[in-house]
Amino acid sequence: MRPGPRNLITDIPGLLVGNAEDHAVKTGATVLLSDTPFTAAVHVMGGAPGTRETDLLAPDKTVQQIDALVLSGGSAFGLDAASGVADGLRAAGRGFDVGGQRVPIVPGAIVFDLLNGGDKDWRDNPYKRLGRAALEAADTQFPIGTTGAGTGATIADLKGGLGSASLILPSGHTVGALVVVNALGQVTVGDSPHFLAAPSEIGAEFGGLGPAPIHDPTAMPRFKGHAREATTIAIVATDAALTQAEATRMATAAHDGMARAISPSHTPMDGDLVFAAATGTRPLDPSGQTPLLLGHAAALCLSRAIARGVFHATAARGDTLPTHADRFRRS
Repeated sequence: MRPGPRNLITDIPGLLVGNAEDHAVKTGATVLLSDTPFTAAVHVMGGAPGTRETDLLAPDKTVQQIDALVLSGGSAFGLDAASGVADGLRAAGRGFDVGGQRVPIVPGAIVFDLLNGGDKDWRDNPYKRLGRAALEAADTQFPIGTTGAGTGATIADLKGGLGSASLILPSGHTVGALVVVNALGQVTVGDSPHFLAAPSEIGAEFGGLGPAPIHDPTAMPRFKGHAREATTIAIVATDAALTQAEATRMATAAHDGMARAISPSHTPMDGDLVFAAATGTRPLDPSGQTPLLLGHAAALCLSRAIARGVFHATAARGDTLPTHADRFRRS
């Protein structure tokens, strides 16, 4: 397996990602969409999720495809980012047809970034505006790090961020991940700059530092000072033709990647979840091995995307934590 040409989730044909942010508030929103509706699923393993329309993604529900997925900061306020995306999609004639009325189906999830040093004394909730702006910015190329829904993200001892990565399977299928890294725990080993995800790194996509020379898995990890200021939310996607049940299995397998890259993950205070998206443009391999490899590749992509999101974070005025570059004096 090898990364796609961009090493982004948009290496999957037809997918677009848009980011919008407010640097004064230290927050933002990110949207993933396709030129046509796509199959989606979700698997939640954190104890404190914040979501919109995720019940609709169960395999037994009436609507089998959606129009977009939204990741946002802002805790419960941030769920309104999906409303901005829905408004934009409706204006473009997109959505589930109900008697001639178009109803865009836009599930979303949020992270808690309300204690990150930004100005949260807003009069009007900014997230609907940020969601609409993210939709209007959607493209195949997009930045990672301190951008979009990762603008105000933090982890135990560093700034977090928005990350992405991709892989092309031997079958020709493409898998990608998009993640907002805002975890309660760490993504590096102890006091070192080495990422927990280092065994999954391809080339020097997050510094090429390699695994930590000494790693005591029984050592106590660091935690955020505000125990409820957490959550890592992700999307894994593929061009494979999957049912909602098969997409749910891919989302479930992708959590392995989160557990490899964050210590600890899936805590009672994190709302850790993974959406899965399948555009369905490439049939499954008749050998039956492709679904297994899709889950494996999704986990690898998610681990790498988590490290990349933190590695590419940039400093901003009012930050409460250093970036990886600043803490470890990376030039």
